[in-house]
Amino acid sequence: MLRPDYPIKTDRLVLRPFAADDLDALVAYQQLPDVARFLMWPPRDRAQAEASLKYRIEHPTLEKEGDVLVLAVELQDTGALIGDVNLSWMSEWDRTGEFGFVFDPAYHGRGYAREAATEVLRLGFEQMGLHRIIGRADARNDASAALMTRLGLRKEAHFVKNGRVKGEWTDEVVFAMLSEEWPDHRP
Repeated sequence: MLRPDYPIKTDRLVLRPFAADDLDALVAYQQLPDVARFLMWPPRDRAQAEASLKYRIEHPTLEKEGDVLVLAVELQDTGALIGDVNLSWMSEWDRTGEFGFVFDPAYHGRGYAREAATEVLRLGFEQMGLHRIIGRADARNDASAALMTRLGLRKEAHFVKNGRVKGEWTDEVVFAMLSEEWPDHRP
């Protein structure tokens, strides 16, 4: 189980549960085709983003296998919502999780995703006691693959045309890190 002590602060960011007043900022980046390009969902309209926000608000902890925790990422100095990071509890028995990240393109290239993702890995390994955390991405998403590599995850698999995303067969890459590797690769 994971019940983080909120807010979680890094050097430049605040990670926290989503709130109802995050809707406009969430819509602003979830509606962008560039954001949804490599994700399972298409660009979201306001109603779809509102449904996504409702789930996020109702699940501020990881209580059981299968739960997904999605945290808002905001800038400490301005309070602007710039993206989100998530941690899924995949298996209690195997102590495995999966993490991910989605950021407004206006904030790409500044190290914010790395800073936030590092904190999610810390939560998974140090607070939740996970043995293994994976990250998955569309194989065409070079930026996500590069970030996972910078975080110290290793590429373990490349699945060729293993799923259809938005009607198109796509390849998927899987990166992973074990708990005993975490201290050695901490950015």
